[in-house]
Amino acid sequence: MDTFPLAGHPVRRVGFGAMQLPGPGVLGPPRDHDEAVSVLRRAVELGVNHIDTAQFYGPDVSNELIREALHPYPEDLVLVSKVGAVRDAEGGWPPAQRPEQLRAGVEDNLRTLGVERLGAVNLRLLGNHEPPPGVDPVPFEDQLAEMGALREEGKIDGVGVSNATLEQVETAIATAALVCVQNAFSLVDQHDLPVLERCAEAGIAYVPFFPLGSAFPGMPKVREDATVLRVAEDLGVTPTQVGLAWLLALRDNVLLIPGTSSLRHLEENMAVADLELTEDAREELSTVRL
Repeated sequence: MDTFPLAGHPVRRVGFGAMQLPGPGVLGPPRDHDEAVSVLRRAVELGVNHIDTAQFYGPDVSNELIREALHPYPEDLVLVSKVGAVRDAEGGWPPAQRPEQLRAGVEDNLRTLGVERLGAVNLRLLGNHEPPPGVDPVPFEDQLAEMGALREEGKIDGVGVSNATLEQVETAIATAALVCVQNAFSLVDQHDLPVLERCAEAGIAYVPFFPLGSAFPGMPKVREDATVLRVAEDLGVTPTQVGLAWLLALRDNVLLIPGTSSLRHLEENMAVADLELTEDAREELSTVRL
């Protein structure tokens, strides 16, 4: 299957994530502005019609680059963003999950991208983390209600969630007509498989972040796994391509949004759409230890 529906839009299963376009720490301007613009334009040339971004990437930087590179946007391009956090002066990601903050986040995305409506917006949840001191928790139902109101007003086509538990996904399915889930998932971290399976069952797009393993130091990386390295050598491809192709083959509702600020890496990532893992390769990868 080459496409999967996202908020009613048929999107190609290999999209593009804009998180790596800003500078180090997802702060400030890109290392190479012209290449960042070229990456976005080349992604669309290669068939990408699903770009994932957020106003707080930069902040503003990713959205402004997308607008500079691609506006007026192709008719079939689906822009997906997220709300629920902001950036502070130290580069942290404090939560911004009160209904009025969620609304402001959507409005900021519309403004910086230069659109009147977004394809979908993901509500970024705290996961297993408690709110920081002085920040009161916001009932999940209140957050979903505000996202639903934004959809009814025509500002977004669909509501998604990120960092969500299975229980939260069930709630969002029941009350917010959930269209996508963004959670951490990869060949070396399959703890979220129950959520992926529930999404597949419900016809909901599952968009893994950290598709090559956690970006944090000391955590397992797909590109460092001995089995992946062996399979990649046998197939004559890169370990990154093996990890992404494994995800695509796992379930039809998996949508990839690999991000990069490099044209070379973009071409490498996009090639996975045509990479079919052999039966032997899939069997060998099933032995990867989690």
